[in-house]
Amino acid sequence: MNEVRSIGRMRTLGVFVAVLSIAALTAACSSTPSSKSTTTTSASSIPAGLSVSSFDVSFATMAKLKGLTSAGSGLVGVILPDTTSSTRYVDFDAPYFGTALKDAGYSSSDYKIDNAQGSDATELADAQADISLGAKVLIFDPIDSTVGAQVQQYAQSRGVATISYDRATFTGTNTYYVSFDNVQVGKLIGQGFESCVSDWNVSSPKVFELDGGEDTDPNAVSFAQGYNSVIWNSQTTPIKVGTTNSKGYTLVGDQITPGWVNATGGSIFQQQFTAHPEINATVEANDGLAQAVITDLKNKGVGAKKIPTTGQDATLQGMENILQGYQCGSVYKPIYKETQATVALATILRAHKTPPSSLVNSTTSPPKNVTGSTQPAVLLTPTWVNSTNMASTVVKDKFISASALCAAVGASVCSSAGITP
Repeated sequence: MNEVRSIGRMRTLGVFVAVLSIAALTAACSSTPSSKSTTTTSASSIPAGLSVSSFDVSFATMAKLKGLTSAGSGLVGVILPDTTSSTRYVDFDAPYFGTALKDAGYSSSDYKIDNAQGSDATELADAQADISLGAKVLIFDPIDSTVGAQVQQYAQSRGVATISYDRATFTGTNTYYVSFDNVQVGKLIGQGFESCVSDWNVSSPKVFELDGGEDTDPNAVSFAQGYNSVIWNSQTTPIKVGTTNSKGYTLVGDQITPGWVNATGGSIFQQQFTAHPEINATVEANDGLAQAVITDLKNKGVGAKKIPTTGQDATLQGMENILQGYQCGSVYKPIYKETQATVALATILRAHKTPPSSLVNSTTSPPKNVTGSTQPAVLLTPTWVNSTNMASTVVKDKFISASALCAAVGASVCSSAGITP
């Protein structure tokens, strides 16, 4: 595992002796100098017990980083990818990053949060601008592997540490990765799908898979590997049409959605459903794609709990679809944990400390057929959400507004799921 090592300062013997003399003089004049020294050292150290399990919705762990924040210097740049692939970047990532950084003791001049609006050129330009403003750590969510490599290489050439946020960048020697376990995300989708097929009494499932943007996003490959390993006992993606499994499933089609564009995914499914009306079970890589499929199913007169769909991101629309019986469930990835873990790692790197293995708890490697290098990683644990645990997860965490959800689906539907607006 690559590590960012502490950078010490060379001191001359004369300075060293002077420091000792001052320390001796201070000891003679004060009865408690050692306690002050210990406090200073402790404040600028990595908080004891800091790990991937340290972060909750209160953001309380962030205050423990203030000493490290004071010990470091330079800007922390944050660049989010777009506002279209998911609403999360505007609704959650940006404000959560702001809260985490402020609570960790950063002033408004110590950090900068931008959104690349889906443009590779903008993401690279934002990175270059942050570095020119003195960024020492760059947090970026790459729109695709091409701009990811460009940003990482530019930062590395200027001695800036990089954290590839939510999507991996498999290049360079000075990059960390913070996200959720992507293969596990896919496995949860696969397990949720199979449970739904059984619960909804889908007979002889004819399955269509609508994958994410595998053309640009390595995470999408990992998601598909996860659900394919559960459903088809294979990590291949895409799966060959006509594949069957021991449960009587048959794969009718498996296509990626270029660039994660929901409208494109909807068009792909519409064409496939027209050509293959026997499709009676579907797997989607996120809630946006599920919504695109559900829209077409409703237009075709398909009712609730007839054709399963799946997703991730636990969006409000996804929760509505789950409660109304059009979606099996969604993978919930608490973004408040992801942003806090990222800020904690950035603060450690900015202070020239070595991240503990309790925080950097894993590595991530390129999926098969994707070139690149293994990177040290902070991997958090995702959760499958359906109507049985929605109240105790996304609603409890205020990730989803109970009032907005219940206004959309009706009070009685919410009540049956234990949700009170």
